[in-house]
Amino acid sequence: MTLSDDTNLEVPVPIMTDVQDIASMIQINEQATVSRTVMHCEGMRLVLFSFDKDEILSEHTAAMPVILQTLEGALEIVADGRTVILRPGDVIHFGTRLPHAVRALEPSKMALFMLDSRERAPKK
Repeated sequence: MTLSDDTNLEVPVPIMTDVQDIASMIQINEQATVSRTVMHCEGMRLVLFSFDKDEILSEHTAAMPVILQTLEGALEIVADGRTVILRPGDVIHFGTRLPHAVRALEPSKMALFMLDSRERAPKK
C-alpha cells in the first residue's frame, strides 16, 4: 500500500501473485478430507482440497462467491437443485450463500477460489 498524494488515503499497489503446479501442493490421505490455503491476494483466497474416495463436504454455504475447479479425480457437486460431476479442468461458480455439497467419486483434488473483496495481499 502507498499513500495517495491527493488524499493521504492508502492506495493498493498493483502486484502479480503466482503459484505453480498447485495439484502437487496437497496430497490425498486415506479416508480423509484435507485443506490447505496456498494464496492470499487482492480480492481472492485460494484453498486446495484433497478427498479420498467417498469423502464428503456436507451441505454448507460460503459468505462470498466461490469458484471450484477440479484438479484430479471426479467430484459430485449438489447445488441449486442440480447434480453436476466435475472432472479435471471443469469449473463451477456458486453465488454468495448458495447451499452446496461435495462428494469425491474417486480420490480427488480441487481448487477453491474464494472471491472476497475484503481479502488483501500479504504485506511484503
